[in-house]
Amino acid sequence: MRHQTLDQLHTVAKVHRDPTPPRMDRTQRLERWSKLLERQPSRLLTALIGTEYRSSPEREIMRGEGSPISVAFEDSILRDEGLKDDTYGEAKRFFELTDDQLHEIVCYCHVGETMQSSWAALSVRDAID
Repeated sequence: MRHQTLDQLHTVAKVHRDPTPPRMDRTQRLERWSKLLERQPSRLLTALIGTEYRSSPEREIMRGEGSPISVAFEDSILRDEGLKDDTYGEAKRFFELTDDQLHEIVCYCHVGETMQSSWAALSVRDAID
């Protein structure tokens, strides 16, 4: 095999560079979410009420303005990676979380109606392991 520069290759072939960067894996997506939450550690976020008591179809569409999931959806990088909205079901799919893991991150039964962003960040980090 002979080493050639890109200019040399262009004379004998069309060279296409892959315009899309490698996709984030689950851990990278969760780490990014936790870092976003850590940027404003005292920010008060809205908890979702009763995720464990809702039927699966109800849980899928649950959302809350200013929730930890909303923080993720505000990020253009996570949206570019495929995060479609700020619902419970989409967060579960995109971050590859179980109901128990997502419950720990967003449910009010642990924190009340609001939580500090730093608390949510710790819960996201716990889900990485």
